[in-house]
Amino acid sequence: MTRVSGRGPVLGAPHPRRWAGLGVLSASLLLVVMDMTILNVALPAISADLKPDSVQLLWMVDVYALVLSGLLVTVSALGDRWGRKKMLLTGFAIFGLASTAVLVADSPGDVIVARAFLGVGGAMIMPSTLSMIRTLFTDPRERATALGVWSAMAALGGALGPILGGALLERFSWHAAFLVNVPVMVAAVVAGLLLLPESRDPRPGRWDAPATALSIVGMVALVWAIKHFGKEGFGDPSAPISLAVAVVTLVWFVRRCLDRPDPLLDVRLFGRPSFTAGTVAALTTSVAMAGMLLLMAQWMQLVQGYSPLETGVRLLPTAAGAGLVSPLAPRLAVRVGTRTVLAGGLAVAGAGFLVLFAAPAPLSYPAVAVALLLIGVGMGSLAIASAVIMSSAPPERAGSAAAIEETSYELGGALGVAVLGSVAAAVYRGGLAPPEPAMAGVTGRAAEVARESLGGALEVAGGAGRAGAELARQAQAAFTDSLAVTGAAGGGLMLAAAVAVWLLTPRDMDLSGGH
Repeated sequence: MTRVSGRGPVLGAPHPRRWAGLGVLSASLLLVVMDMTILNVALPAISADLKPDSVQLLWMVDVYALVLSGLLVTVSALGDRWGRKKMLLTGFAIFGLASTAVLVADSPGDVIVARAFLGVGGAMIMPSTLSMIRTLFTDPRERATALGVWSAMAALGGALGPILGGALLERFSWHAAFLVNVPVMVAAVVAGLLLLPESRDPRPGRWDAPATALSIVGMVALVWAIKHFGKEGFGDPSAPISLAVAVVTLVWFVRRCLDRPDPLLDVRLFGRPSFTAGTVAALTTSVAMAGMLLLMAQWMQLVQGYSPLETGVRLLPTAAGAGLVSPLAPRLAVRVGTRTVLAGGLAVAGAGFLVLFAAPAPLSYPAVAVALLLIGVGMGSLAIASAVIMSSAPPERAGSAAAIEETSYELGGALGVAVLGSVAAAVYRGGLAPPEPAMAGVTGRAAEVARESLGGALEVAGGAGRAGAELARQAQAAFTDSLAVTGAAGGGLMLAAAVAVWLLTPRDMDLSGGH
């Protein structure tokens, strides 16, 4: 049934328990995002206990993102056909069971398997939350507010993960970082059964098995290539091979989707300028945030000397800014226009990054706090990027829209670490050019280790006696310089994206899903 408002047609009547359902969806998203960041805090304790080799450690870190990104398109399409509620609840169950399995993990391989299943659960949960919001909230303005809350929970999860992880690890073993998921997932399954309605595409069409295989192979290969280019540069032969595989399979996948009336992923959505603008905003924000937060956490711990818990607390301005602005962004968009808020959010976040570059040397936490707050405010106003993406897709294509948005976040995160991380590494190595460590009395292999990373430099400095203090000072100064330069790069990227989004977004775009 269709009802008509002053803003145009709205499909269906509002669900009576939609706000309670939003609570379930937001809480589950909060936990999944927290879990993605908790591992970074728990990794040293896991390494000390299980003593993985370098390959096992790499897989512990990477397997979650590889599985998640590989399955996003497939599980979103399955959810459209099988039922989004069933997919979401199955994801809750898998996430909870994989977290419980960590109790019996006594080897690096066990942790890798558990992380892989967490990736399966996360792939089911994250796009399902978006597509269910699209179907729960039929009123466009209510939907925009709901998506603002969803975005605020994502930002809060990213900030609370390190804090919760640090607090747990101060009192318990590393297993606690995983077990915290279990009671929340149990509660989410029960609440989801009671509060969430089922929804699916009424005309799903035939399942495209070749496209499924192409999407999984292509996305896994692409994320693998990005990660390994960032870590090893062009010296790793697996990276260009993976990139070639990704290009071939993903181009084939897109062509197959364009040729079918019932594609696995509706790539024709990119024909809508507003959808493309929202996707560009999501991708760019993820690129800049992932790269910057990785460097910021290292700067706080290895330069400023904060503990993991203290670092998590000092990252809170980002979550505060996003949490305050995200729910208000839809109202602001009604007043000044969607295009202004969407592009303006990118510009404000870009200004935050540029504060890191423009702040007086030596960089101090007050300047960093201002930068983090501006970045958070910018991210908060970008909450309507989700509203733009989901409103630009018809309800039956909610899964495709959600898959594209979540894929943008995953690819953006990988690109941010790879690209901005590479910029930072180049600046850091330039600051520790061979004459510099030699002046501190460090040469040969030790100097090379120092130039590889700040952690390596501090380890070398710890065993170099009096000369080590000078090496540590040089390395910390070089890393701080790399943070500032990366801030300039991230700011430039965000400002360029702001211009692109301003040009792509229709002037009269509103949150009723059109122009």
